Amino acid sequence: MGETTPAGQFLDAAIGLLERVREEEAATVAAAGAAVADTVAAGGRLFAFGAGHSSLAAQDVVYRAGGFALMNLLTVPGTVGVDVMPATLGSALERVEGLASAVIESSPARAGDLLIIVSLSGRNALPVEMAMKARALGLTVIGVTSVAYASGTGSRHASGTYLRDHCDIVLDSKIAIGDAELTADGIGAPFAPASTVVTSALMQATMASAAVELASRGLEPPLLRSGNVDGGHEWNERVMSDHAARVFYRS
Repeated sequence: MGETTPAGQFLDAAIGLLERVREEEAATVAAAGAAVADTVAAGGRLFAFGAGHSSLAAQDVVYRAGGFALMNLLTVPGTVGVDVMPATLGSALERVEGLASAVIESSPARAGDLLIIVSLSGRNALPVEMAMKARALGLTVIGVTSVAYASGTGSRHASGTYLRDHCDIVLDSKIAIGDAELTADGIGAPFAPASTVVTSALMQATMASAAVELASRGLEPPLLRSGNVDGGHEWNERVMSDHAARVFYRS
């Protein structure tokens, strides 16, 4: 694919963003990985949350071959993806204040745990309140967001704040406001969003950093193997059994 084709242009844009986060977010990714390792080493539990398409990056680190068995998806009914009907309901729920507090209070999350919140804009009530409530309960909060939105859009939370304002660590995806990398003659709207590519990469980079950090402390990372390799299921059963009190997607 040549760089002048739409496919090549999109891939070039995505690669450019990945190169930016590799260079500009290296220190924060390392800090996020260390925070995950600290939580695991101290016996805490790991959670990830995202609403709408931001949920894709959160789900990508849950029950995943090569990923941490301890990572659990924190779900808000109706916001996990586009399976809710109508799909626009999910977007509406992101603006409902009080919903995040109810979800966290009903979840197994507690002080000493860690929550990664993925929200591209970080402006809606749901991720903002999720971060605020989680920190109030004593959780470490890592936000994966586009910092640009906080300076170029208005907050939709009563506090006037954004996700980035309530996190212990913020990973900036560098995604431009609107999340579309391409324009073309005859097409009225920008197209080709890259946020899923970049946020998923940031999530996996964080978990990779955490795995190596744990190993450097003499601790074996609680990693899952692929169920499609010989012995994979047996390995996973052992890991999940060893850490059963911190794995919630099996119950």
